[in-house]
Amino acid sequence: MLDLLIRGGMIIDGTGNPGFYGAVGVEAEQVRIFRGDLAGIEAARVIDATRRIVCPGFIDMHAHSGLVMLAEPHHEPKVRQGVTTELIGVDGNSYAPFKSHDDFLRFVELNSGLDGNPPLPGRWSSVDQYLSMFTDHVAVNVAYILGNSPIRICAMGWDDRPVSAAELADMKAILREGMEEGAFGMSTGLDYPPGSYADTAELIELSREAMRLGGIYHTHVRYSLGDRFLDPFKEALEIGRQSGIPIHITHFYQRTTSAGGAERMLGLVEDGRDAGLDVTFDSYPYQYSSTRLLIIIPQWAHNGGPERLKDVLRSPEGRERMRKEMGPRAASWQDMWLTYFKRPEHHRYEGRSIAQVAEMMQKDVVDALCDLLLAEDLQTSYISAGANMATLPKFVSHPLSMVGSDAVLIGDYPSPRTYGTFPVILAEYVREERFMDLPNAIRKMTSFPAQRLGLPDRGILRHGFKADVVVFDAERVKAPATRTQPKQFPIGIEYVIVNGKVVVDKGQHTGVMAGRALRRGRAST
Repeated sequence: MLDLLIRGGMIIDGTGNPGFYGAVGVEAEQVRIFRGDLAGIEAARVIDATRRIVCPGFIDMHAHSGLVMLAEPHHEPKVRQGVTTELIGVDGNSYAPFKSHDDFLRFVELNSGLDGNPPLPGRWSSVDQYLSMFTDHVAVNVAYILGNSPIRICAMGWDDRPVSAAELADMKAILREGMEEGAFGMSTGLDYPPGSYADTAELIELSREAMRLGGIYHTHVRYSLGDRFLDPFKEALEIGRQSGIPIHITHFYQRTTSAGGAERMLGLVEDGRDAGLDVTFDSYPYQYSSTRLLIIIPQWAHNGGPERLKDVLRSPEGRERMRKEMGPRAASWQDMWLTYFKRPEHHRYEGRSIAQVAEMMQKDVVDALCDLLLAEDLQTSYISAGANMATLPKFVSHPLSMVGSDAVLIGDYPSPRTYGTFPVILAEYVREERFMDLPNAIRKMTSFPAQRLGLPDRGILRHGFKADVVVFDAERVKAPATRTQPKQFPIGIEYVIVNGKVVVDKGQHTGVMAGRALRRGRAST
């Protein structure tokens, strides 16, 4: 007897092929596909998927869930979108390994405006121990990529300086051990210290090590480099060219402040592909970007770690220098909105722009931001209008593009992409605007990222594959989340099955924790 039978629906299997009518069975966590007469097939539960789409679970190629999911394991903002697997450890900011628990706590504080600083269910130091925290304790699967920030901290501390030969050898060993314990490669966030202190040569050497073990290089590029337009991406491609590693550029889109056009950006990646580079990217379908507020603080202020940073934020000399150097990462301070305050007296600033908050505090922008960051233990986040909406569909629908929500799960006013990335593609990019057809959109969310990561048994509805499944209403699905009302769950995602267990049932979370840590080079168990 089957554990579950989903019958009557249109199966879109994740390959990009057109759909077909049939039934999906689940037996011992594995998929079975049936066509035609179902007489004699028995199941403990039957789901009627008539006039519904049945497809593989969605894979998010850029997730900031590495701490929040451990504290809030139901993970409703993501699993209710149909997400069944997430790539965590992105932007160079991952949480294992750490030789020193003190360094771990310092790093959590530094990155708290991006990944939060929640109460955690235990302690770990290695990648193996960290991944073990997830299995059967969270709602979705996680794949882990090792950020270069913890690698650098473990080998050489928090300072902005070149790596020595001995330190580089140590960094390679740390990366190698992390990948042997299950990491899928290395990530960088070259706007985020201390990982951003790495030069191109260092990243090439580390990428060579990751490549030897079959890993990928997942990069938030160095946006301040050169012309601040194509040069940041040229560095990423050069790392791939010299190391041989597959390159994945994350949150790739044309910014409103871009010095050039979308076609030149996409052409750079296409030309790299034509020249033999293994390069892909992900995009999200929203105007609004989001990250930790600390990203606007100049990199020199971070040199030496969080304590040194706080000294600079307190210092009149540091503030005066920042007044000369610091500007908004948007059209204006009015176009950056703050969120994630823990002090009660600061909750009135939730969702307000930096310009508004400075006026409410009766301070100039630099003093207001420095005072808030110090009072909030560095944890404040912001969202801004970042993407050029006129060209964004070119990136989302491009053949080399996957889907990465880059969802920040903290604060009262997160970006609406936190609750809506996958359904908004189904509703707006497919059904309403027809930038792509449904089978190809689903491929971007399923088999393409599974192929990129090297997940051998997920991303396709095929006999014997793992039973990560989504059932949705293609005519009704939509994402109601907005910037001013972001915490709204999608409509039309009716069932989400993770490892054969029903986690979302008729649009509601069942409380089942069926997720597990997926490890590079190993079949899922």
